[in-house]
Amino acid sequence: MSSPAPQAFPAAPQWPQPRPRSLPTLVVEIVGIALGTAGVLYLLSYILSEAGASATFASGLVAMLPLAGVLLAIVWVDRWEPEPKWLLIAALAWGAGVSTVLALQLNTAYAIWAYSQSGDRLQADVLSAVISAPLVEEGLKGLGVLLVFLFRRKFFDGPVDGIVYAAVVAAGFAFTENVLYFAQSAEAGALGMTFVLRGIMSPFAHIVFTAVTGIALGFASRSTNRLAWVWMFPVGLLGAALLHAVWNASASLGGYYFILYFLFQVPLFVAGIVLVVWLRNDEKATIGNRLTEYAQAGWFAPHEIYMLTSFKGRRVARAWAAARGDGPEAAMKDFQKYATLLAFTRQRALSGRYDMGVRRDEQDLLARVTRARAGFTGAPG
Repeated sequence: MSSPAPQAFPAAPQWPQPRPRSLPTLVVEIVGIALGTAGVLYLLSYILSEAGASATFASGLVAMLPLAGVLLAIVWVDRWEPEPKWLLIAALAWGAGVSTVLALQLNTAYAIWAYSQSGDRLQADVLSAVISAPLVEEGLKGLGVLLVFLFRRKFFDGPVDGIVYAAVVAAGFAFTENVLYFAQSAEAGALGMTFVLRGIMSPFAHIVFTAVTGIALGFASRSTNRLAWVWMFPVGLLGAALLHAVWNASASLGGYYFILYFLFQVPLFVAGIVLVVWLRNDEKATIGNRLTEYAQAGWFAPHEIYMLTSFKGRRVARAWAAARGDGPEAAMKDFQKYATLLAFTRQRALSGRYDMGVRRDEQDLLARVTRARAGFTGAPG
């Protein structure tokens, strides 16, 4: 595969002003947040009618604890190239509102149908947990990740991004689901046990399932075939649903749950951590390789490459800039941010997406990098 030559980068550019965010760019986020908010309000009204105000309020506070832990973990994963905040909020809203409302309706409909066919309430509940819930919930959560991929593909640069978006959608879903289960268990006087099972033993369960879909779409974003997602998305979705089904099946086995938890779920979670660390290191290598290509064309100095590909180097550079004042500190943060985005823009080009949109993004980011450098060095670009 041939790649755009570094010589294609302009040697003496006439920098345009950075492009402002257009209205269409905000539409996806606005619609996602609006739909998610409506869904959350609907579910809260449903929980209030079932459990009452005090149980709902207490359950919401308790559900915030695992949500905070999950979001902190997502921030750690997303350190190299933080995704747009409004896009992450829209993804969280989709998981918390849209996915949960539709899943509640569809799972309930399936459980009613299964009961009408068998006449056995326990059998209907088990079938709903093992068949309906994994397919419906992973399908709806995965749809949120797919929408980000299709409408914001420029911010979807690989498996790490896929994990981040999937984790945020799943975190929103798990939060609302926890509020519902905590409120139900509070009425029965079993809130503490339910919190241990869901908030301590399995706060990352939904994240692990949906991450499989995100990873599949992440690899699709690296493919030279723009339609790779058409077959990779169903593969990821199937993997997510299978993991979810195994988890729910183990919960239906009573006394065997803890055996399966330690023999299967814990090793699976550890394997997920190892995979995330490996993918983050791969992301670091991608940033270094792509920026080195720009350095060979004269856009970066060698010490800047070291600084941009090391968390320690970034911290030292920000501390040095902060000692010179607020302006240089802000400029250094911008320099690091835009240089990282530039590296992934270059990666998109090498993945066969070197179109006019990538060219414009590349020129815009080169302009921002040059201006930011001037902001902390005092030198012209």
